[in-house]
Formats: sequence, C-alpha cells, structure tokens
Amino acid sequence: MISLPLLPQEILEHIAYFVATECFVGPPSCLPHLLSTCRTIHRSLSFDNNPVLYARTFKYKFDCQAAMRRLGSRMTDPGTLANELRKRCTFLKLIRKRFGARAERSAKRGGPPDLLHDLLWLAYLMMLENDGKNEQQLREYANLEGWLMEYWFDDEGSSLASRRIKQDQWPLEDEKNSIAMWLLWLFLRLDSFPQTKSGYRALTTTLKFTALAANRYAICQPSWAEFTLESRAMTSDITHFSETYSLASPTLAPAAILAYMSLAMRAERSNTIHHLPQSLSSLPTNTRRSEDWDADWQRCVNLAQSRAPPIPAYVAGSIEGVWEGHFTYTEFTSYMSLLSGGLPPVLRDCLVAQHRQTWKLREYHLLDSQDDLKVMRPLALGDALSAFFPNGTRIRELSGSLEVHELGREETLQYARSVRSGMGDPSIVDIIIIGEGHSAWGQFSLYGRIRPLDGLISLIKEYVEGDRGRWFYRGFLVGNVNGQLSGRWRDTHSPPDVFGYEGCFIMSRRGC
Repeated sequence: MISLPLLPQEILEHIAYFVATECFVGPPSCLPHLLSTCRTIHRSLSFDNNPVLYARTFKYKFDCQAAMRRLGSRMTDPGTLANELRKRCTFLKLIRKRFGARAERSAKRGGPPDLLHDLLWLAYLMMLENDGKNEQQLREYANLEGWLMEYWFDDEGSSLASRRIKQDQWPLEDEKNSIAMWLLWLFLRLDSFPQTKSGYRALTTTLKFTALAANRYAICQPSWAEFTLESRAMTSDITHFSETYSLASPTLAPAAILAYMSLAMRAERSNTIHHLPQSLSSLPTNTRRSEDWDADWQRCVNLAQSRAPPIPAYVAGSIEGVWEGHFTYTEFTSYMSLLSGGLPPVLRDCLVAQHRQTWKLREYHLLDSQDDLKVMRPLALGDALSAFFPNGTRIRELSGSLEVHELGREETLQYARSVRSGMGDPSIVDIIIIGEGHSAWGQFSLYGRIRPLDGLISLIKEYVEGDRGRWFYRGFLVGNVNGQLSGRWRDTHSPPDVFGYEGCFIMSRRGC
C-alpha cells in the first residue's frame, strides 16, 4: 500500500478534485479533511499553493460562460477563480444561516456594515450569469428563497417593509431592497406562498404598494422623461472576480410589477376580470441561458459610466413579434388621493381592475452606412409624452421598411425592418417600434422609440375609435427575447415633471 504523501502530484490533485466535487451543491466541505491528513498533502493542495485545483472546483460548481463573455479572458486566471470560489462559499454559508435576513439577527452577528450589501449584489450577479449551476447553488444549498421571504415579509425582516406598513409608512426603496426585490421575482414560486394568512397578506400588500405607487417608486433612474441621459444613476463599487466595477443597481419597480401582477394579485382575483399568468416569468429561470440577461447586466454598467460610449443595453430585434398580457387601473378618486399625499391605506383599500391586451410589434432600425462619408443624423428628439417623436413627424410603413418624415428636414429617413443582431451593433443609430393591438377597450395603434443607454421602451398607445384617448407606456424588456415587458402606463395630459394617473402592465411573448 502506497501512502498518500508518496503519490505523484498529479494523482494527489486528481484525488483532491474528486473529493471537492463529490457533492455538487455547497462548498467543497470534504476537502479540508484531506488537507489535514499531513503537512506534505497540505503543502501540495493548499489554497495558496495550488490555485489551479480551486479554479477547477469553481468551474465545476458555478457558471463561467457569462463572466468570460462580459468581463473578458482575464477572469479565467486560476488565482481569480480560486478567490471567487472562496468568496462565494463564504456568502452561500451566510445565506444558508439567514445572515442579514432579519434586522435583529444581523445586528447581533455583527460583521462589516456593507456585508449584507455585498451579499445581495453577489446573489444578483450570480443570477445574471446563471446557466443553471448558479441558481442551483443559491436555491438548493443556500435556500435563498427562504432568506428572501424572511427579509421581505417577517415582522423583523431587514427590508423593514412589514414594520413600516403596519405603521402606515411606505416600504423603503434603497439599493438593498431594490436588488432584493429582483431576487424575489427570480426565485419566488407558486408553491412557496406563505402558508399563513398574515404572511400571505404581507406579501401581497408589499408588492401592491411598490408596484402601483408610481409617485413613490420610479420605473427607472434617471427619469423616463430623458432620452440622452446626461445624468447618471447612483452607483456602487462592486468587487466581482477580483476586479472592482462601478455598477448601478436596478430600480425596484419593474421587478415589483412583475411579481405583483404574476403572483400577488391572485389573492384579489375576485376583484379582477381575468386570471393572471401562472408563473413569475415567461420561462422558468432554470431553463434560461445567461445570454437572456446580457442587457440587464449592460444596463447596470451603462448607468454607472460617465466617459466611454457604452454598448446599448438592448438586444436588437428582441421586441419584434406578438405579445399578450394585462394592464391594471385603480379607482381614479383613490389614485388622486394618493397623489395628494395619501398614506398607504389609500392604496391598500382601493380596488384594482385589469384587462387583457394583445400587441403586435415591428421593430425598425436606422442604419448608419459605413461607406457613407457623412455621419447619419438621427431623428430629432421630441417631447417624452410623445414617445420622443418631434411634433409634425409623419411615419409611413412600407413592406420591410419605414419612411420617417421630420418636419423641417429635407431628406426622408429610411428605417429597415429589424434583423436580430445582438447588443452593440455599431450600425444601428436609432430604433423605432410600430404596431397595433386590442383590448376590451377597443383597437389601438402603437409607436415609440428605445432609449439606447438602458433599453427603456417608450410607446404611445392610441385608441382608433371612441373616447379612450391616448396613453403613454414605458418600461423594460426583462430577460431579452424570451422575457417579459414590465412597466407603467400614464395619461398624456399631465406634464412629464408632474405625477399623473398611472397603472401597471406586463406582456409576455405569445407562446411563452
């Protein structure tokens, strides 16, 4: 029998890798036992002396494709991956122990003041890079779903939502709560509803407030009324794969709307007209690819930048097709009371109705020919409540193209029908959306533009007949081509800098 210390280094590493990957979920908990057998083995296989072993273990347990695609080849360095393994194992253990889920528990355990902030960011970035492994680690080992339920809906949850609602105060919208709301939407399933009546009420009430109170929870930052975005959102310096990145957190509202309209309103279906979708997203997260979240990652990057021209946070061609979904509206008098400074009970007690709607959308691109010596000047910017179209603009849709006539401009702009080309196509100067649809209120036309920096979609919905009028929709395509449109509509009579009468909408691609 040959003793372990006498085995060749390659054999020792093979044994260590087998021990480290014997169980997929969770940290390589058996590896420390092997290292403690003797000094020779510890010296050969320790973290400091053998980063390649730990890098291989990281690749086995976590997804790497998205990080390589977005961050470049530098993140494949063995030392970088080994450090990331150690970091993730530490944070997974903290989530499993419910660190930070309750304010009381977090205070007792102490730790760096930004530890909860870093924990939430790591979980969110892991989901943006998820190709299956990351979600499995967070769901099956760390039980992030249970952590989120405690964070949001326990009376002592760190979000403070339940405590503030009981005091007739609005839930806080800070960076931690925004990221935690996105994680809630990504993880919460129908079979994980709170079993108690009080827990279920806390869930639906929190989501209702954050989804419907447009005057409290903005759909985006900076404002939807800007197109070129001279200002930037609040940013954080996040360490990811041993590098520090300035990232802007996503706003809370789009995720709250998705969660509310997909789940929470089921509790109020006796007051609604139709049943709601049966799942949180159009595809379960474990069937998605990390490419579905490329635009969401790019949005976090773009909104934090102030110098280099960013890659547009929108995958060209993604919105083309037929979409089905719902829009909500509340009692007008109740909503006006809310805008006049009403407290949360105004929204809690008001009725919320909903209607189905169908959109058929076509996407057109203004292309800048690389052979043309003059730079293509795009369509000018108009008022936000006109979806940024200048006054007097005339649009003519042809077979496979779009003619746009701008008032006071000699040449006619020719937009080509979209071809799905991914993010960052330098030839695309501007994107226009044209379409039509119907709801219980009648037939309507749709037209709008996409804000390139963060992918915000602005649409005018104009009813063809009757007195239903003209409405302004804005929101995001979450999850790229197979994702969902999530956002808010509002009246077009209130100025952009004044809160108007608003409601929510979500749309899923037909067949998803």
